[in-house]
Amino acid sequence: MRTRRLVTAAVAVTLGATALTAAPASAHGSHGTTAPTGTRSLAAVLTADGNRFDRNWYDYDIVTEAVLAVLAAKPDSPVKVLTDGSVPLTAFIPNDRAFQVLAADLTKRWPRTEEQTFSALVDAVGVDAIEQVLLYHVVPGATITKRDAVRANGAVLTTAQGGTVTVAVRSRWIPLVQLKDADRNDVDPFVNPRAFDINKGNKQVAHGIVLVLRPLDL
Repeated sequence: MRTRRLVTAAVAVTLGATALTAAPASAHGSHGTTAPTGTRSLAAVLTADGNRFDRNWYDYDIVTEAVLAVLAAKPDSPVKVLTDGSVPLTAFIPNDRAFQVLAADLTKRWPRTEEQTFSALVDAVGVDAIEQVLLYHVVPGATITKRDAVRANGAVLTTAQGGTVTVAVRSRWIPLVQLKDADRNDVDPFVNPRAFDINKGNKQVAHGIVLVLRPLDL
């Protein structure tokens, strides 16, 4: 039943999700052989909507608050790289519903709001663990676009946390890309087909995912 609930939640997130949109800061895209040159950071994109919890479970308020909480507690955390748009990286960012599913799995209670979800996760695992989870979602040194991702079946990505994530391309045409994490007992997240290439044209790019990647067996 637990696995079925997670699958159901993942499907609901995928079908209901709305992509975070941001116009490219540079005219040079990441298609073809031209490397992206824009230097807008992912932190700037994520905080552009006012940096607040809301009632939209399909944007990225919780991951934004998680980044800010880690940097407030640990200003020199490697998470700070998300604020430096000159550093190439790719982030897979879970939407708010994904964090609600994780909070329910860890605490056995469904939080009713985004703020309650965030508080439940901090209380359950602490800021240090949240830092490691965030870093597990970041692939440093590479701007992986949608075009790259759908051609990456079987690729093993090394994350800023030190772990690995394996790419499984289920369909290039939808496109349907799954990320296999370190937790073998839970459903692996998919990239939301509507949320590829957030911050396109910049050295830091993100793709929205429908569940939280887990760096260890939770």
